Amino acid sequence: MNKELIIDAGPSEVNIALLEDKDLVELNKEKSNNSFAVGDVYLGRVKKIMPGLNAAFIDVGYEKDAFLHYLDLGPQVNSLNKLLKLHLSGKPGVPGMAEFIPEADIEKTGKINSVLNQNQPVLIQIAKEPISTKGPRVSSEISFAGRYLVLVPFSNRVSVSQKIKSVEERNRLKRLITSIKPKNYGVIIRTVAENKKVADLDADLRGLVQKWETCLEKLPGTKPPGKVLSEIDRTSAILRDMLNESFNNIHVNDGSIAEEIRNYIRTIAPDNVEIVKHYKGKLPIFENFGIDKQIKNSFGKIITIKSGVYLIIEHTEALHVIDVNSGHRVNSEVSQEMNALAVNLEAAAEIARQLRLRDMGGIIVIDFIDMHEGINRRKLYQKLKDEMSKDHAKHTILPPSKFGLVQITRQRVRPEMNVQILEKCPTCGGSGEIKPSIILVDQIENNIRYLIQDQNETHLTIKLHPFIYAHLLHGFPSIRLKWVARFKKWIRLMPMTSYHFMEYHFFNKAGDEIKI
Repeated sequence: MNKELIIDAGPSEVNIALLEDKDLVELNKEKSNNSFAVGDVYLGRVKKIMPGLNAAFIDVGYEKDAFLHYLDLGPQVNSLNKLLKLHLSGKPGVPGMAEFIPEADIEKTGKINSVLNQNQPVLIQIAKEPISTKGPRVSSEISFAGRYLVLVPFSNRVSVSQKIKSVEERNRLKRLITSIKPKNYGVIIRTVAENKKVADLDADLRGLVQKWETCLEKLPGTKPPGKVLSEIDRTSAILRDMLNESFNNIHVNDGSIAEEIRNYIRTIAPDNVEIVKHYKGKLPIFENFGIDKQIKNSFGKIITIKSGVYLIIEHTEALHVIDVNSGHRVNSEVSQEMNALAVNLEAAAEIARQLRLRDMGGIIVIDFIDMHEGINRRKLYQKLKDEMSKDHAKHTILPPSKFGLVQITRQRVRPEMNVQILEKCPTCGGSGEIKPSIILVDQIENNIRYLIQDQNETHLTIKLHPFIYAHLLHGFPSIRLKWVARFKKWIRLMPMTSYHFMEYHFFNKAGDEIKI
């Protein structure tokens, strides 16, 4: 399979597209100041302990407190807290990992208030990024993923990926890692470590140990809440997890990022440095490689496949629903059952691609076209499993039910990717209804009252259409002056020729839009 990575670096974010045989299968948007990314290590403070949930809320500096369940503490949490206390004390002579005497593992059925106390500093790692109104999900079982290995401090266990089937190879890797790993470290051997030389594994292990030691060195000067260590960015993570002999081109439109990627590849696969190419074309990079066109065809409610089959994808608060429709793909020479099988098999491949592309997580229910023969339902189930095997996110697929429904659960650790390909009507906002202009000024005033009196905003700027701007400043006293006298705050108005007649937005002192 031919894999290409196309990276569009902008001033505020980096867009990363993964192509497999020229088809777009993954799209990632990484903001330049992305905080609370999966894998980041923070020094937090216990804000509140909830015995009923057997969990705690941790202040990590995000607007919503992070959630830490007892089962996410990790069995060696007491060892972690002991070492953390030693490093935060600032006293000299803190033992290294080799000399450190670990504490006993906690019980699986224990209570969180026996491990954590309110206001206690804790070292945690982001397990799920903030999604919607929820804060990040965190874990105190710290781990660092490398190219071939995953390092777990305070554990002495060595385990091997179940995807490595050869018993001889599993035993070889386990013996090898056991002989070279330092004391008080556990290691998980990843699938890509199969048949790798000891030098490659040793270099990866030493790099991960150095990462943990760097994390410990930063602790004395860190006050909670504060970031201790950042995970590598999404570009490097994709390279780390997916780079292989079929990954033959990486195109980047930014020279500095191209050089950073080359330096990273030199550490994990020196022979592949030449696949990184700095794109200097006149067209935008996504347009040049046909990605913009694929994005427009791949997002939205209705997804049409080349043969005429189409999917309808609906998102609800609880789950995602996908309906499969045959469209005009009907072969009159075969039976209805065989037509249904052909449509379902084609739809299964596109659905697997859509789940990766949109990074849809949680519960997904798919309504395939009904098939009456059990052998055909098994073929569909196997096809879906084969297509989903390319997906790195953890997932579970249930066989088709009697009603032809297939249920999938897929791990969600980041907000779902959503690209708006349809524009709302600028006047009605997509509702099909227009609010009377006579109540527009009253509506703006009500919003001002809410922002100043309830939200304690001290500096307000309102951007609006020039006609409304002129209306608010007309006469003496003008409507704006009446607002100033009423709310005891100066309200700045800015005319925007690009706004439609009834459009207006509020901004704070920093220039950020205030959502109401």
